[in-house]
Amino acid sequence: MNTRNSFHDHSDRFDRSHGDHDHARGGHDQPGRRERRGPGGHGRGFGPGFGFGPGFGGFGPGFGGPGFGRGGGRARRGDVRAALLSLLAEKSSNGYGLIKAIAEKTNGSWRPSPGSVYPTLQQLVDEGLITAVGEGRGTEYQLTDAGGTYVREHADELTAAWEATPGASDADREFVENIGKLMGVVQQFRGASEAQRAAASAKLDETRRALYLILAD
Repeated sequence: MNTRNSFHDHSDRFDRSHGDHDHARGGHDQPGRRERRGPGGHGRGFGPGFGFGPGFGGFGPGFGGPGFGRGGGRARRGDVRAALLSLLAEKSSNGYGLIKAIAEKTNGSWRPSPGSVYPTLQQLVDEGLITAVGEGRGTEYQLTDAGGTYVREHADELTAAWEATPGASDADREFVENIGKLMGVVQQFRGASEAQRAAASAKLDETRRALYLILAD
């Protein structure tokens, strides 16, 4: 069997096994996985989010997740800690501002989740390195005198945390941008005829298979 046919068989088996796996977990009846259908009941996932879950999971800013950095993306707690301290050494900020600043400083390749940032901020407060001013969403964090001393004494360590975070390449960013452009196609799909939808679905499947072959080489 040649490589091309073998890979086609592999992708087909993946599709079937993935679908079976979904059914085994409850399929679209499972909470949080309700199937969305477009006009006329066609297709899956053409409602909000295009069926990919919140923001395409892991393709950088606007696409959810922490992007292409860190091999799929979960930063170590120590990295988050170092990033927060170095940013707060520059200016005070709230949690959202810190998350945004990390994403901007890494060109979108690292965007830590609130679930990793806020517990780390609280830990730093407990250690006396930062203090929280205000309440709720308006809470701002700033370095204490002890925090300033810590930052100066561990400057190399804090800098290394940023250097260990890989940035997204131009190819990564272009790929994400092209995925985003498909959202315009979704709007056109909603108003298309049955024949147009069938042709579009066939072309999308053809493209998917072609991408598998390209990435398998």
